[in-house]
Amino acid sequence: MAPQSRANTRPASATDAGAYLAKAAEFLRAAQDALHLGNHTASTGNAVHASIAAADAIAAARLGSIWRGPHDQASLHLEHTGTDGKQAARHLRRLIPLKTRAEYDPAPVRAADARAAVTAAERLVGIAEAAIRPPGVTQT
Repeated sequence: MAPQSRANTRPASATDAGAYLAKAAEFLRAAQDALHLGNHTASTGNAVHASIAAADAIAAARLGSIWRGPHDQASLHLEHTGTDGKQAARHLRRLIPLKTRAEYDPAPVRAADARAAVTAAERLVGIAEAAIRPPGVTQT
């Protein structure tokens, strides 16, 4: 794999990581609520945004930088964050193709696709929460 271009990254701090995680949680709640209401397109779009914010939280916490290049290449940057980053990158690779479909395609998103998107986003946000949580602190 070719090294990532610095032109496609931006420095980010631990404080930024927390802010990205807060955004990820907000988008995830919106995705879950929309899914519950049967709004599959909105649910999928919010799941994608939750995942992008979660990926930024992980990268900011672990690498001190976030990806600013093409979305379909963000998973390569995320993979540099360690084993859990590779796991998170797999979820992100599943979700990024749904971004255009949810936001610009006139066809509605199927219920099964929306459920899968929310599940992948929940997993990715969970990885982000673990990545930025201080050692020894458990989630309440």
